[in-house]
Amino acid sequence: MSKNKIQFQPGQSLSEFLATYGTEQQCRQALFQWRWPKGFICPECGHTAYCELKCRTLFQCNHCHCQTSVTAGTIFASTKLPMNTWFLGIYLVTQSKVSVSALSLSRTLGVSSNTALLMKHKLQQVMKLRDDSKPLSHFTQIDDSYWGGKKHDGNRGRGATGKIPFIAAVSTNDQGHPISIRFTRVPSFSLHAIKEWAAHHLEPGCQVVSDGLACFNAIGQSGREHTVIVTGGGPQSVKIPEFKWINTIIGNIKNSLRGTFHAISEKHFHRYLAEFCYRFNRRFDLRQMIPRFGYVAVRTAPFPSRVLKMAEFHW
Repeated sequence: MSKNKIQFQPGQSLSEFLATYGTEQQCRQALFQWRWPKGFICPECGHTAYCELKCRTLFQCNHCHCQTSVTAGTIFASTKLPMNTWFLGIYLVTQSKVSVSALSLSRTLGVSSNTALLMKHKLQQVMKLRDDSKPLSHFTQIDDSYWGGKKHDGNRGRGATGKIPFIAAVSTNDQGHPISIRFTRVPSFSLHAIKEWAAHHLEPGCQVVSDGLACFNAIGQSGREHTVIVTGGGPQSVKIPEFKWINTIIGNIKNSLRGTFHAISEKHFHRYLAEFCYRFNRRFDLRQMIPRFGYVAVRTAPFPSRVLKMAEFHW
């Protein structure tokens, strides 16, 4: 039996990673190239002539004398950590088959648990914003799902207390193979919430199939082609071919989260979903994960801890 070439690809080994990004200088050179691939451009006036202030690791525009750094205005802004520590964290998060906890990051990187947690949330924020900017297209399977919930309180199913609702979507190609996924926390499974979700995450021409949950009628109202298949519930409902990949991937993400994390905050749950989706959507070439992530990270606005504490989930 032949192996799945995508699943068994070698990826980037730790020794290869350290040879490329092992020093502070190598990391800063990579950031410079990702941020200014055609050469330095002043963020204030747009001029390209500059000089480098060696003592402060800053770049100064020769025209307006604006000073900036390679991390200013990016997700790495104001960090006190060395960039090679950041890059090792990116490597561990992006190359992991499932996920890596903040405690594991803390021990591996030699930083405090709070620092590791903030780093993980920042990396997840980059992943979420990037995937949210790319709506799903082609044939898309969707389903409703829940995470967590208190037990033994008398309520079961969709009405159980403490459950976090999220919508799961899988986009497949013409051969029926999964290409992209999108798991998004929603406030509720209402017509309004699903219509808003469809407007943000589905291309106008995509073909959507769902079960008979009433709120999914909003997908057709949003201008997408929508097919309803009433599953009837029960064990046989998960064997319907049209829902093969959505049921499989929902099971995969729940097993992944349960196997890695003791608990996930409801406030930040949407970013944990985004992390899983980001890795899945870029699984075709693991060696390019770090360059692709870095290119987006230097174009992602700063995400300081005060914003993280206030941030609620969004589309």
